[in-house]
This record gives sequence, structure tokens and C-alpha cells, in this order.
Amino acid sequence: MLGYVTLGTNDLAKSGKFYDSLFETIGGSRFMEQPGYFIAWKRADTESSLGVTVPFDGESATVGNGVMVALAMESPKQVNAFYNAALELGATCEGKPGFRPEDANKGFYAGYFRDLDGNKLNAFCIVE
Repeated sequence: MLGYVTLGTNDLAKSGKFYDSLFETIGGSRFMEQPGYFIAWKRADTESSLGVTVPFDGESATVGNGVMVALAMESPKQVNAFYNAALELGATCEGKPGFRPEDANKGFYAGYFRDLDGNKLNAFCIVE
């Protein structure tokens, strides 16, 4: 159902470099770009995409309170690697990888972070 998500940025080049490196860790790459305006990434034609954009109204990009983008991974190992890559690229921790609730040993496993512009994302998987 989801087609794409865009996140606002105040530095398209810096944000582009961050996401190029981060999405490379899961086989994602740029598939669409309009110089000076937006960049979008995905892994396959059948998947949703994520993009960063300079706001259309010309105002500064701000973080939406309560807005978060969740990126599906295949395993806790992939969640951990993606989360760690984000932090190495300059993201900040919003919740270390682990099960939610924390005393569980199956179900929802996720790691939360904020990108260079403060947008909140998570990498998650479901463990049976």
C-alpha cells in the first residue's frame, strides 16, 4: 500500500551522502533525483521508496512531532547492522536495537535513530 515517504532536509548534498551510504548496507540505491530538490532510494521496483527533499514552500525543513519512518529488515542481525551503520554515519540514538517490550524474546525487534536533519527512523523485523 505504501508508495513512498519523503523527509525534509536543509542540506540535500549532506543528506544524500548519508542515505547513499546507509541504504547501500541493505542493497538500496538512488533511483530518482532532481538536482537541488530531491533524491529517492529503493531496493527493488516492487518496493516502497524513501526520499529526502528541500521543502517545496522554501521554508526550513523541520521534524514532524510523532512522525517516524519504519524500515523493514529481515532479521535482528540486519536491524543491528543497519542501526550501527546509521550511527557511524552521524545519526543519533533514539533507542538501541532490541525487542519491544524489552523483556520479550520474540515478536517486534527494532532500533531507533534520528538522521542528520533530526528525522526519526527505525529498522525493525518480526521474530517468530
